[in-house]
Amino acid sequence: MSSSSTGKGAGAGVIVKPVVNAVRILRYLAQKGSPERASDIARHLSINPSTCFNILRTLVAEDVVDFNALSKTYSAGLGLARLVEQLVTQGQRVQMAQPLMHELAARHSVTVTLWRRMGEDRIVLVSSESSPTDLRIDMPAGQRLPILMGASGRLFASRMGLSEEALRRAFEEMRWARPLSFETYLREVNRARRRGWAIDDGYFAAGVVAIAAPVCDPSANMAYTISAVSIRGQRDEAEIDALGDALRDLGHRLESVLY
Repeated sequence: MSSSSTGKGAGAGVIVKPVVNAVRILRYLAQKGSPERASDIARHLSINPSTCFNILRTLVAEDVVDFNALSKTYSAGLGLARLVEQLVTQGQRVQMAQPLMHELAARHSVTVTLWRRMGEDRIVLVSSESSPTDLRIDMPAGQRLPILMGASGRLFASRMGLSEEALRRAFEEMRWARPLSFETYLREVNRARRRGWAIDDGYFAAGVVAIAAPVCDPSANMAYTISAVSIRGQRDEAEIDALGDALRDLGHRLESVLY
């Protein structure tokens, strides 16, 4: 299997040619809208005919491409439509969560963000609602963070079942905006486990306090976190506790929206 490296930009990585060709074939069949022979697909996309045929066979086996044995043609399969439908449905559910996020953002004068777990080591920002006040913190969707960083990271650390030694190793690889000892981090992880929300008081981003609560799927796995971000030093302890409780309640409400 051949591969090449782009070597450009922060998102650069290894490009696997057969995967690229598979995506090109799926895109072509979806846009074409009519069955095509393997030879025609290969010629149109400038793919080696044997390579194209093998990719098509694999896509048929994965139920994202249909094969008509009589006409020897291929077309976009039902499995591809179902996959797209699932993605659209997920996006629609995130949109349904936005009014609830906006209401909390306005009530507490914070920026409310929704983070989704991506694999074992990352979370990604999928939605953000800012306070309608003049002072606001804007956060772009698509931003990715290490799973154990920030307020959300303390929540994941409390639920991932890591040993203290494993958690310490992961902690030592993270960089913080201001000094944070592992002992303090561990206390905050344990506290998050007890009260159902977590706080990062300017350790991840200087001058910013973040509070996060879990959003669990039907199997009680934490798939999302809902977070409130504001300028550090604006709230006393009682106000922070009230915001944490409000986020925890919103997290529970979002479970019925996102699933």
